Formats: sequence, structure tokens, C-alpha cells
Amino acid sequence: MRSLAVATLLALLAAAIYYAVGIWTAVEAPDMPFAIYVALALGVLFSVVIGAGLMALMFYSSRQGYDDRASGRDHPL
Repeated sequence: MRSLAVATLLALLAAAIYYAVGIWTAVEAPDMPFAIYVALALGVLFSVVIGAGLMALMFYSSRQGYDDRASGRDHPL
């Protein structure tokens, strides 16, 4: 069952990549300046770092019991 789900998701990913590459190469557009690529890369990097940091804080908070104290529950882990 699990392998069927993984195979289905991989097939959908392959189809999406095939479609995206087809559209990307079919459209004629002027080249973008290098600065736009740099800004795009920095924006993606910043978003990933912020997302990973927030997820790490969430897991840290949960493991240390801060969530239980804030909610008023005194259940030990």
C-alpha cells in the first residue's frame, strides 16, 4: 500500500516537472538580469531558514514542556 502511494506521488512529480520544463522552454522571453536571480535565490534561502528555524523552535518548545505549562496542563511527558 505504501509503495503504491510513493509510486503515485513520484509519477505526479515527474509529470509536473515534465510539464514545467515544456512550458519553460516553449516561452520566448528576454533574459533576466543576474541581479534578479540573486534576489530570487536570497529570497528562497531566507524563507527556508525562517521556516526551519520556526519549526525547530516549535519542536524545542514541545519537548521542553513549555506548551503544557502555557495551556495549564500538568501532564508529564
